[in-house]
Order: sequence, then structure tokens, then C-alpha cells
Amino acid sequence: MTGSGTYALLAVPFLGAAVLVAVLAGVVSARRRRGDRPGARAGARGPRSAVLAGVVAGVALLVMTGVFNNVIVGLGIVAYDPALVLGARVGLFPVEDLAYSIGAVLLLPSCWVLLERPGPRPSSRPVRSDRRTEPSRRPEETP
Repeated sequence: MTGSGTYALLAVPFLGAAVLVAVLAGVVSARRRRGDRPGARAGARGPRSAVLAGVVAGVALLVMTGVFNNVIVGLGIVAYDPALVLGARVGLFPVEDLAYSIGAVLLLPSCWVLLERPGPRPSSRPVRSDRRTEPSRRPEETP
């Protein structure tokens, strides 16, 4: 590592905030699950599939970030001052540039959990209505 890491220092507050929001979302999610069905493991598959989906989306985002960053640095659209990077690179771009993608991978699902409106779970039974229904009419029968 040769540089002073100024670009990395710029990413630290963003990553710190993303980690704090992710921890808060984890606590909120655990409390909601505990409050839904005490002692039941019926909903255990939902969180696992959500985590798996998040991991797959995160890997896809990091791969696309790597490809895109290499293209824009290779074309000369973006340039990094060698004195301000940590020194480690992923292809052509400095490794600290991945911090924003990692932060997004943490922040987006966390905000989704925090902004979700907890409410009654939909049942698998059809809903019955007390409203009377009229028989359907053919077009020639309508006045």
C-alpha cells in the first residue's frame, strides 16, 4: 500500500452509515418476526430467501461495478491520483471505489425493511364478501 488513502477516507462515513442502518434493519426485522409468531419457525424460509436474493444481487452489482469502472478508467473518462489511493487495484481502478457498491448492497435492502409497513399477513383463504353480485349481462341486454 503506497498511497495515503484519501479516497478510502471519503468512503468511510458512507460505509459506516450503511452498516448502522443495516444493523438497525436487522434488529427491526428480528423484533417483527418475534412478534408475529412466538415460538413458530414457519416463517424461517422467508428471511433465508431474502438473504440469498440480496447476496445474488450484491454479487451482480459488484461484478457490474468492476466491469463499468474498468471501462471508464481504461477509456480515460475517470482518472485517480495515485497519491490519494491505497494502492490496491481491481483491474484498472482502486479497490476503495467498490465501497460505494458495498454500501448500496447494505443500504437498499435495509431501507426496504425499515420502510415496510407491518400489518396483517394475507391469508391463503379467499375473502368472502357480503355484497350481492348481479348476474352478468350480454351486451344486447343492457339498456
